[in-house]
Amino acid sequence: MKQLVLDLGAEPVCTLESFEVGRNAEVAALMRQFAERSSREHFAYLWGEIGAGKSHLLKALASSERARYISPFSIETEFLYSPDVDLYLLDDCEKLSPVAQIDAFALFNEIRANNAFMVSAGSVAPAVLPVREDLRTRMGWGLVYQIHGLTDDEKLATLTQMAEARGLILSPGVLPYLLSHFQRDMVSLSSMLDSLDQYSLETKRPITLPLLREWLQEEAKE
Repeated sequence: MKQLVLDLGAEPVCTLESFEVGRNAEVAALMRQFAERSSREHFAYLWGEIGAGKSHLLKALASSERARYISPFSIETEFLYSPDVDLYLLDDCEKLSPVAQIDAFALFNEIRANNAFMVSAGSVAPAVLPVREDLRTRMGWGLVYQIHGLTDDEKLATLTQMAEARGLILSPGVLPYLLSHFQRDMVSLSSMLDSLDQYSLETKRPITLPLLREWLQEEAKE
């Protein structure tokens, strides 16, 4: 039997359309305004738990023209202001090194002086970010939103819709089992659904709970 290995290492394509909104409708609408540069606010800060979708939104915005995504580990030149860029996306702010914090502080000032836009994100609210005080203040310049991850019921509903869109027939218990025995972020769960579909086609067997358990055991041996 040909073994299909689940590959979660591939970078998913992030778009605003593929962001699972859940309880974040206001944030999603604001991000569309930033993509269009039509927001009255020029700064926004997003915070929330890992897997809630902060990086997804920033990388989706980075696909628009004249935008730049900046990780906390980016090279120094990525933090420099450029007249060719009018939207900056600074991710994982809690991980900024002391040197990167200095660069980020200067970038905030340049963005404001040039009427550009910036969306930054971190795991906690600006007031408790482990960064220098003057940078913390700038993180809270504009709108601040907590990104709420999907509830288990919302994840089940979303995965069910994904399965239906692919024409998949899943036996009862498959999706709840995934939620309790697999990585719980939607990127991993969506990738798992795609790979499970491939495995079902390869083995010519329906997607049932026994098939899922069998496959996960085989994957664990790898």
